[in-house]
Amino acid sequence: MADTRTPEEIRASIEKTREELGETVEALAEKADVKAQAQAKVDETKERLHTAADDAKVKAQTDRNVQIGIAVAAVVVVLLVRRRRRR
Repeated sequence: MADTRTPEEIRASIEKTREELGETVEALAEKADVKAQAQAKVDETKERLHTAADDAKVKAQTDRNVQIGIAVAAVVVVLLVRRRRRR
């Protein structure tokens, strides 16, 4: 089979292949960099833990606010009952 492409087309094809090969080598190098992968995993885990801690703080504050609201309501009820009994 004869290649019917022009020299410019062949050069363009070679350049495209070089770029693709460079990207493939770069991707393989990233996968082979165990230290960088481990650091990325550590960073990801830290972020998840910070998010979970923030969520827990918000939930605790909400729970505390509910408890305070219940306590205030109970005090109001007790005061109303005592006031009614005095009459």
